[in-house]
Amino acid sequence: MIEKTVNVVTRHGLMPSFVAYPNEGGPFPPVMLYMDAPGFREELCSLARRIARVGYVCILPDMYYRLGMVRFDIPRRDDGMSGVIRAAMNSLTNEKVTDDTAGLLAWLDAQDVCKPGPVGCVGYCMSGQYITTVAARFPHRIASAVSLYGVGIVTDRPDSPHLLVDKVKGELYYSFAETDGSVPAHVIPALVEALEKAGTNYTLDVQPGTTHGFQFPARADYHPEESEKVWTNMFALWGRTLWGE
Repeated sequence: MIEKTVNVVTRHGLMPSFVAYPNEGGPFPPVMLYMDAPGFREELCSLARRIARVGYVCILPDMYYRLGMVRFDIPRRDDGMSGVIRAAMNSLTNEKVTDDTAGLLAWLDAQDVCKPGPVGCVGYCMSGQYITTVAARFPHRIASAVSLYGVGIVTDRPDSPHLLVDKVKGELYYSFAETDGSVPAHVIPALVEALEKAGTNYTLDVQPGTTHGFQFPARADYHPEESEKVWTNMFALWGRTLWGE
């Protein structure tokens, strides 16, 4: 496995990003991993490694780069830290992430190790909204996008991601936790209604017995069986849309 940290050029400056891919057998399809609210950390790098290990170039950007180098010691999280995390999360917008994604795509296109053509992405928690937005903003590049216990997908704002699904050309996969206080009851029905109306190619499931964060092995919320089901579904999706299997 090859791992490195790179600086991706965006309209707003340099965005540090972790990259991992197999050390032989390329070129490989690229997958962009969008972080959750607690930000860039080793826990996410481990997820990027798992994606890379099965034959992808996985890039994990530090989406809080506009704020400087922001790092949270999650095991020591308290109310004060949670407030700072919320502030960092709220510093992002769909427009900013769209700009950053343009930079990521340009960087990936310049790498010999990347297979030209379709790109995949996955977003956790706060980035469920962003993978939806970028799939709509870059419809001819993003062939598949995955949201895992995503939040902010259905809002009352004019740029709410669910209003953009008619522009998506690729395949979407939404996986929600069965119990998630961050996802109000109206969200899934409203999202399904928008997807059905637009005729978008999508899969949506709710993992039984899970809570928000069920894919992180170091968390109390970790649910190994349902987590592995989601990994299987993701890899099958990328096999179809990025490898043409």
